[in-house]
Amino acid sequence: MAKTLIVLLGPTGVGKTELSLRIAQRFKAEIISSDSRQLYKEMLIGTAAPTPAQLNRVKHHFVGELALTDYYSAAQFENDVIHFLEDYYQEHDIALMTGGSMMYIDAVCKGIDDLPTIDETLRKEIIRLYETEGLEPIKKQLRELDPVYYNQVDLMNPKRVIHALEICLMTGKPYSSLRTNTKKKRPFNIIKIGLTRDREELYERINMRVDEMMKDGLLREAEKLYPFKGYNSLNTVGYKELFSYIEGELRLEEAIEKIKRNTRVYSRKQMTWFKRDPEIVWFHPEDEIEIEEFIDRNL
Repeated sequence: MAKTLIVLLGPTGVGKTELSLRIAQRFKAEIISSDSRQLYKEMLIGTAAPTPAQLNRVKHHFVGELALTDYYSAAQFENDVIHFLEDYYQEHDIALMTGGSMMYIDAVCKGIDDLPTIDETLRKEIIRLYETEGLEPIKKQLRELDPVYYNQVDLMNPKRVIHALEICLMTGKPYSSLRTNTKKKRPFNIIKIGLTRDREELYERINMRVDEMMKDGLLREAEKLYPFKGYNSLNTVGYKELFSYIEGELRLEEAIEKIKRNTRVYSRKQMTWFKRDPEIVWFHPEDEIEIEEFIDRNL
């Protein structure tokens, strides 16, 4: 049997977690999380991290391994997962990667451009600028150094804007000139399974999930993490809105509704991204038998 990576992906709230556990057990696979926020050990409720019971059912990797203050990127994730799989495939035939972080999934499946490691002093200078003056001066520098990427990037995403400026300053070249988007060939088979639901069904699940998180203590978790709110790890739906409540900018009911709305918006962005990939075969999460048969045929 060829070494195989099953990729189970889809928008937030669609139902990946429970299905991934059953598929992993069925195919005797361990799970790699491709959720960029579940990597952080302090963000359990807000990221819907696997519970201790779920972790006991199937061995997971890349869950709860980082501190909030650690810097991490899709490029590091690619490198770490590829090295992990080299060892893993010595003893196993099948691994299962699941999550919804689009860049992280693409990094493992397709590869991303080899870019230089950012000097720590430079990184701290840009972060300090962001924390003291906001994103505007960083966007201004990026527009001057790389107008091409400036017109492509989501200017509301601080992580993307900051990273692009770091590369420009580090290399002396426009970030856009270093992005080749050349797909890397992997030494293992990749089966991509997308999970989808009707929009109204998905939105209802998202709303219910947010309510459950609040009952489980999301506000207490946000209060505990509030001193670290300037770190990129916490620039995340669920925490940002509750930080606004803690600062008195929103009433709690408003913050909760905003979490639901922003999560729904994020789910649409995820689907737009995933739909561009013709290698993904789509199923409803309840089509478990069909999914398992599809995997069997492609192993």
